[in-house]
Amino acid sequence: MKRASLPLALALAVPVALSLGVPIMALADSNLPPAALANTQLSDPKQEADAKALMETLRCVVCQGQSIADSNAEMAGDMRALVRQKIAAGEQPDAIRAWFIERYGHWVSYQPEMSAIAAPVWIAPIVVLLIGLVLVRGRFRKRRP
Repeated sequence: MKRASLPLALALAVPVALSLGVPIMALADSNLPPAALANTQLSDPKQEADAKALMETLRCVVCQGQSIADSNAEMAGDMRALVRQKIAAGEQPDAIRAWFIERYGHWVSYQPEMSAIAAPVWIAPIVVLLIGLVLVRGRFRKRRP
């Protein structure tokens, strides 16, 4: 198939699949079995607790609104398996989080670090709230004749 006709083929494949009753999400997952440790707990309760705590703080890159601990996406299962493998190998949770951040960016962590680049995102709502309070105060202040 030529490169130029690939978008056309995809544009036609999705409506045809939907008209045949194939859910679009079914096209996204593979038929491969889940990763070995995706849904299997570690034998050491302390390691599993560390892994679970870390999984709660990492965002699923597919679902984007769920942690990898809560997501049923295949990618989240792969990420859970990686976390468990690295914890079982003796890596520290902070090092594993740093690895995920290096690979997927700061967005993957529900606990982003404060940096000069991210500071405006944290400070802007406070500034807007203060400006709003000043405007409301000025609007409702009694006017003197």
